[in-house]
Parts: sequence; C-alpha cells; structure tokens
Amino acid sequence: MHIGLIGGIGVAATVVYYQRLTAAVERAGGKLDLTIVHADVHTLIRTNNADLRQEQAEAYLPLLQRLKDAGCDVAAITSLGGHFCFAETEAISPLPLISAVAPLDAHFVTCGFGTVGLLGTRVVMRTGLYGQLENTNSIAPENLDEIGQTYQDMAVAGHCTGVQRKLFLNAAQGLMNMGADAVVLAGTDLNLAFDGQAPGILS
Repeated sequence: MHIGLIGGIGVAATVVYYQRLTAAVERAGGKLDLTIVHADVHTLIRTNNADLRQEQAEAYLPLLQRLKDAGCDVAAITSLGGHFCFAETEAISPLPLISAVAPLDAHFVTCGFGTVGLLGTRVVMRTGLYGQLENTNSIAPENLDEIGQTYQDMAVAGHCTGVQRKLFLNAAQGLMNMGADAVVLAGTDLNLAFDGQAPGILS
C-alpha cells in the first residue's frame, strides 16, 4: 500500500509520522511506500481558528490530487488540529482518508479511561476532539486559550522552550487534579514538549 501524508502542519508532527510509520513497517518486515506533500501551517491556523471547514478542505484538495497522481492508495492528515474539517475533506477527496481521531474513543474505553484531559489546539480542546468521543468524557485546561496559543506558537516554531514545556506539564497535572484518568496529547507537535521527559504527573 502506497501511503500519502499531508505534512507541514507542522513540520515536527510530520517527522513523527514519518519516523513511526517507518519503524512500524520495519517491525512488520515490510517496505514502506510513502509520499509526503507540504501544506501551509499558517493557512490551517487561520481556517481552524475561524472554523472555515470548507475552505480548508478545498486547500487540501490539490495536495490530495498530487498524492493520487503520485500513486498513493490512501491519505492521512498529519495533524489532529488539521482534522477539524475531516468530513468536508473526505467528501471531496480523490483518495480514501484515514482518520487519526476515529479510533481514539474505542481505545480509551479499552484502557478503562472514563474521562480524559485534552491538550492541543483551542478547537480540539473546546470541541472535545470535534465531538467524536461518544463513550468517553473529555475535559480541557482552565487556561485553554493560553494553552492553545502556546501550542500554536510551538508548532509554527518547530521547537519547545523550557517555559512552554513547563506550561504544558502544569496543565497536564491540572487536568489530572480535575479528575482525568489520562491526559491525551491531542496535538502531534506536543512530542516536542513531552518526548524524553519524565512528566511526574500524579493521578
């Protein structure tokens, strides 16, 4: 299967998808067939913040067509924030789309998580992963706007400062204090803050 990725939103998140897909295929003894196209993160930030779903879906369309022309069989959007217009994109996509959000609800149930805390973009946190958690309750940090802006700044910069990391860690602890069974890093760029860290979060 030839996999297509809409990348660049942000670059660090795209790298994570690339690395982990490569490792997973190697573990399975296969050979990765992959094409990545680069989307504009600033366009996504604007459309996401203004909930311009159809506009963003149409921005994805030429990228999806390029993936199809390159021989891809399926495509994925390498950003949970970029999934805010998934239904609109799926309706016009020339390729089948793989959702990163749809499998999460069942996974949380399997893990026994009744309530999860969300860290990510403003829209992800406000909408509880776009309202797609049917069997799991979600909660957001009290300082949602600050977290959302900091996440956006980190994603655009492609690196996490010590001050930003501390803010995310404190927010995660706050979510656990509010009753979350687990904290979901609902933004792929959060690997910049949490990879290699011992969060020390207490339930």
